[in-house]
Amino acid sequence: MTTYKRPVSVLVVIHTPDLQVLLLERAAHAGYWQSVTGSQEAGETLLQTAQREIAEETGIDADPAALLDWQFTNTYEIFAEWRQRYAPGVTHNIEHVFSLELPAVQPIRLALAEHRAYRWLAQREAADKCFSWSNRDAILMLNERRRRSPD
Repeated sequence: MTTYKRPVSVLVVIHTPDLQVLLLERAAHAGYWQSVTGSQEAGETLLQTAQREIAEETGIDADPAALLDWQFTNTYEIFAEWRQRYAPGVTHNIEHVFSLELPAVQPIRLALAEHRAYRWLAQREAADKCFSWSNRDAILMLNERRRRSPD
């Protein structure tokens, strides 16, 4: 039996208080920079998915209480080259946006099967470098979303 990816994912923008944003370069696509992303697995809450993906892709053990669920989603068409990962007929994904503020820039442990490099960039530079419009927009919304976070 084939196991397909669920067309539900998380996008986690990791940043510092001064809005240095972590970007990861995809291993299979040089020049494709993004924040932490990943599909929800069966039985996981979205918060658990975000926490798992952060750990897998960066080595950061994020406290669930530190993750901010924006209660915001994007729906986008799945790139044709990646559709075979999903059940036949699935063409769109629903992405749930989260953020994680770290106290400072820190070294990252990459999952080399997924990513080849990482960079901490200023907010605007990070937004401009993203290949995904939804990732770019989330980075640009950090100021607004940080004001709404409970402190």
